Amino acid sequence: MIAVSGKKWIEQKVNKNLVEKIKQDFNFKDILARLIVLRNYDITEINSINNNLKLINVLKDNSDFIKGSEILINSIKKKDNICILGDYDVDGISSTSLLIRYFKHIKQQYFYYIPNREKDGYGATTNLFQKLILKKPKLVIMVDCGSTSHEAINYLNSKNIKSIIIDHHEINRPYPESNVIINPKKNTDYSEYNYLCATTLTYLFIEKVIQKTKSKFKLADFLIYVLLATVCDVMPLRKFNKILATDVIKNFKIENNLAFKTIFNQLGLKKKLAVDDLGFLIGPIINSGGRLGFSSLGTKLLTSDNTITLQKKTSKLINLNNKRKKLEKNILNEINFKNISKENKNVIIYYNNTIHEGLIGIIASRLKDYFNKPSIVITKSNKLLKASARSTKNYNIGKIIKILVDKDIIEKGGGHNMAAGFSIKEENLQLLDDFVQKDYLKNNKNYKLIFNYDSEISGSAINKNLYNEINKLAPFGNGNSLPIFLIKNVKIIRSRLVGENHINSIIKPNVGPSINTICFDCANNEIGYYLLSYKKKISIIAHIIENSFNNKKSIQLNIKDLFLSVN
Repeated sequence: MIAVSGKKWIEQKVNKNLVEKIKQDFNFKDILARLIVLRNYDITEINSINNNLKLINVLKDNSDFIKGSEILINSIKKKDNICILGDYDVDGISSTSLLIRYFKHIKQQYFYYIPNREKDGYGATTNLFQKLILKKPKLVIMVDCGSTSHEAINYLNSKNIKSIIIDHHEINRPYPESNVIINPKKNTDYSEYNYLCATTLTYLFIEKVIQKTKSKFKLADFLIYVLLATVCDVMPLRKFNKILATDVIKNFKIENNLAFKTIFNQLGLKKKLAVDDLGFLIGPIINSGGRLGFSSLGTKLLTSDNTITLQKKTSKLINLNNKRKKLEKNILNEINFKNISKENKNVIIYYNNTIHEGLIGIIASRLKDYFNKPSIVITKSNKLLKASARSTKNYNIGKIIKILVDKDIIEKGGGHNMAAGFSIKEENLQLLDDFVQKDYLKNNKNYKLIFNYDSEISGSAINKNLYNEINKLAPFGNGNSLPIFLIKNVKIIRSRLVGENHINSIIKPNVGPSINTICFDCANNEIGYYLLSYKKKISIIAHIIENSFNNKKSIQLNIKDLFLSVN
């Protein structure tokens, strides 16, 4: 079916025999069994639905973790000065913050550095280490970076400085000659955990060190940082990550974490933390410092216990995030979405030399979401161009970066499946475009841009019981998406504009009570037009969500698309 948005929607096919088996084996209702089969849950994930599974260190016996922990423990015993180098996004900030919290507790001498994306560029470089070694570190721990930093690691080796890399970005042989590289993207015996972010790897690494040293540091108090990074880095909320998310959200109390408490207080929020708050509220605030030239602000926030410091840093970050929102809106208003759509390229490449380079990643994300295509946004950065890419699940953008570097099309870069960054000479833009478009087609010969919904349901079936049944699979996120449904034969009773661009509607199915709905960011597109003006029956594609207002909870539909045909 073709919706008013132009998207083609098809119900996902499901193995009905397997659905019946899941229903019988686990005494699940049909809708829950269907969603489990569609998401290909393994037996551990199925068991986690009605049982609280314990979060265990799945990498405690791994040789990289053992060797790395021995190097760190030896440095601690010798009271070496240790340098932590973290990336400027939430994953790098959270990884760095975990190490800082641990080092503070054991009174270890350390210093950290979060690069300024404009002045320093991404990750570990020789130029950066030439500055950092002036503080005379004996060990450098790189988190969420370092996997492609051959020259920088060689420089440290030449100065007899040990190094540990804890990263999850794409890595290729020959590996940098670091003392230890903890990265499941290596050709290694723990590659099955390549869906873990750097903060998760750092947490498990510190836990290994604590186990060996019998430290009293309460590392579990900071599990929220691990989930924050997992969500913000768009890691799949499956397997280990799903157990993590379930455990953290269930047990986290906002009053026990001063940084999160301060953010909530300054925003005037009085609610229990949800997974979506990490991706849409906390994460963007912490990220804003790195985007707009204050890269260490997020780390200072997550590592401070001083009330005055927390209030100042939080206020600064919230103001920066508001500034980021305004800049982002202005940039998006200037983009000609119709022209991009007419070009009909498989990979969106958008170049505008006036975009602040701290915002190219988020603009790439917006383009990716709008067109459901891999998107690369490029801007001017000194003598080179700086690019940020966001991809879809059918195209590993991190792997392409390595190929582009080898072919001398781009200067340098790195990334993982869903996100990457690189620098390129302006004269190579056409080469980039040509290569990426051809490469996409080669790897997606039979791929068709089709949108799937999980199941068709009756409007009369939408109630609290159905919501509770679906919510047994929560927390939802990448790889464990919030279920989406087709609801036919509903009539719009009334609609109104909410804020600048959202529409609240009341719809009425053939049978049953009316239903409250919300459609975000739709006032200026086809969906919004019909929600505000169409009088006949429609069919909708929607999520079933819970709305909280004035401490009252009610079931609501989040409309994603609609059809004028009801057949």
